[in-house]
Amino acid sequence: MTSTAAVPASVVVDGAYELAEGGRWVDDRYVYVDILSGRLFELRDDNGPAAHQLARLDVPLGAVAPVGDRPGTWIAAAGTGIALLTADGALEWLDRPEDRTPVPSRMNDGVADPAGRFWAGSMAYDGTHGAGSLYRTDHDGTVVRVFDGLTIANGPAFTADGAIMYLADTAAGTIFRCRVDPVSGDLVGGPETFAQLRDGEGSPDGMTVDAEGCLWVAMWGAGAVRRYHPDGRLIHTVTVPAPHPTSVCLHPGDNRLLVTTARYGVTNPTATSGAVLSVPVPVRGTAACAWRGQR
Repeated sequence: MTSTAAVPASVVVDGAYELAEGGRWVDDRYVYVDILSGRLFELRDDNGPAAHQLARLDVPLGAVAPVGDRPGTWIAAAGTGIALLTADGALEWLDRPEDRTPVPSRMNDGVADPAGRFWAGSMAYDGTHGAGSLYRTDHDGTVVRVFDGLTIANGPAFTADGAIMYLADTAAGTIFRCRVDPVSGDLVGGPETFAQLRDGEGSPDGMTVDAEGCLWVAMWGAGAVRRYHPDGRLIHTVTVPAPHPTSVCLHPGDNRLLVTTARYGVTNPTATSGAVLSVPVPVRGTAACAWRGQR
């Protein structure tokens, strides 16, 4: 049985962001990016609606994850590759694999898994079909191309045991489920289709797994967030007052869904397009995992 709810959403940050994305709960704060402007923000519960800018890069910033044992340092999917971002805004590049692609491309969404690896996808600036890839950054800083042939790789999300990864190809309207060996990080078999969206349903964007093991998906172009059971059944849809929700984050301490949105591609944007929204929901999430590097 599925349900749809038009739950009142409140504006947490009216940032007028072009392409806010990558929302994660890190320690006691909510962290997110504005991709095209290369900016990283944090929002703390005790600071009210004021978001603090942590960094501004001269390249697009797709997503970050904290680096274990190095407070203030992030691993970032940025520009054409993966880098360490220090508190003073400096970048230490681990690899720039998208420099070696045939069409101009950039990194997109990314997340650390429970084993401490960092996974991030890429896409061509012009949306060239099949030009995107998924990369894994191991503990030693090696960046490995896991598979290619994607168009807009988005929303890696892991189950609590790290054995299942969900990945969206936004342009294809497909959500994949991949089995992962938590010890090696290798995929066990090929990706399976978890959900295939039809025309008019929107496109899967950022994702997260809740405390009950269900998958939440921001639906670009549909003004909605979907919740899927692990067996693939759609069990709940939450409508939001912005056509392009881009990422979802469930607060680990209370029942709040935080949703980033975009003004990009909106003909007549309103105050909620490019804002961070909060929606009450009946489930909690978990804090973001850290990349546990040996560098």
